[in-house]
Amino acid sequence: MPTIGFAKIEGGPGEALKFVLKKLREEGYEVTFYRHHWAGDMPFGLVIAETNKGKVAVRWYLGREFTFKLEEVSEEAFEDFIDETLDYIGGD
Repeated sequence: MPTIGFAKIEGGPGEALKFVLKKLREEGYEVTFYRHHWAGDMPFGLVIAETNKGKVAVRWYLGREFTFKLEEVSEEAFEDFIDETLDYIGGD
């Protein structure tokens, strides 16, 4: 099953990507490929990864703390999660 996640990080897009990839490794995910999407004027972004455990998409937000949560979802919910986030980032 695909997995979605939510992360709150302190820093910027570079720190967010490092944090998400580190947390995925700690959870036993071996990332084989990833894409990172964000817009400079928005305090959030999306990391989409292909891993040894399947597809993962993590939406990150800027904040004053570090949190990380993952949950398995249906293929349809996974695609909706990505589409909604990318639409918002793109301003659609």
